[in-house]
Amino acid sequence: MRFPTLLVSLTAAILSNSARAEPIDAKKLLDAAQQSFQPLAPTPLAKDSLQAVRAELGRRLFFENRVSMDGNVSCSHCHLPDKQASDGLPKAIGVFGKENPRNAPSIFNAALNFKQHWRGDRESLEEQAEKSLLGPASFGNPDQASAMGKLKAIPAYAGAFAKAFPDDKDPINPKNWGTAVAAFEWTLLTPSKFDAFLSGDANALSPQEAAGLSKFIDTGCATCHNGAGVGGNSFQKFGVTGDYWKETGSKTPDKGRADVTKDDADLYVFKVPSLRNAAKTAPYFHDGSVEDLARAVKIMGKVQLGKTLSDKDAADIVAFLGSLTGAVPANYSAPEPYPDAGAK
Repeated sequence: MRFPTLLVSLTAAILSNSARAEPIDAKKLLDAAQQSFQPLAPTPLAKDSLQAVRAELGRRLFFENRVSMDGNVSCSHCHLPDKQASDGLPKAIGVFGKENPRNAPSIFNAALNFKQHWRGDRESLEEQAEKSLLGPASFGNPDQASAMGKLKAIPAYAGAFAKAFPDDKDPINPKNWGTAVAAFEWTLLTPSKFDAFLSGDANALSPQEAAGLSKFIDTGCATCHNGAGVGGNSFQKFGVTGDYWKETGSKTPDKGRADVTKDDADLYVFKVPSLRNAAKTAPYFHDGSVEDLARAVKIMGKVQLGKTLSDKDAADIVAFLGSLTGAVPANYSAPEPYPDAGAK
């Protein structure tokens, strides 16, 4: 009797058809995406020759480790080119092997952030660079004068700073350090295929990337992760619908911005991170508690939106996040260091 066999075949066909995803309307998806995101502009040209000189000095300072207390730590120490300018560690390691309290995010596209650091306790790139010179978990200098003294002991920096800041009588100072490093960091934008899509190429994304973008928007992820940085432009409580540490396995919950503002309303509030290059910058979250991106996506769906994402939904969103990976900027490399005093 063939009826049972036929029934099984028909049932399988029905299930297969019902599971088959509807084709993505690329034009409709593009229109929806343009409501939430903006493409990265090309790396901004220097406003004038002086700005270019400052950016080049900032590049040199970014890779300069002799200003740290142990002579081993530079800005680049926690922002490695092979890890899309992150460091691959749960928490960054500073001077004398001191562990930082939080994960080091990528410096690529950081110029787009409305504030710096996970808790938004740095107002600008300039302030972040300037204050990084101090503290036991970063460069370790007891004060700014100590840091500047190390730079002044390297003869070539006198001319480099004078050229970059010609109106200053004493140009090697913390403010100018911050200005120069920030000028360099403004050059570290990483446009990707997603920017081609946003700029009008409706076919720039693969079918799975397009499906992931559609789910990213429909699920509600773009409510916070939006703009040119796909995040980085707002604060949000981590754990809107549940305690985040129960899902991430974090051993000690971080109070987030509340430790900065001393306001209970800011408990567990963090800056929404940019998702550009996220596929290459594991581990994730402020404490680096989750290594796998698909798991991180599921956790966000659960504790931020109260939604349970399927494995397929998570895989599609991960594919979309992969479309946010851009090339490492050509100037992201260390120049030949200036010689120490007394070098021949």
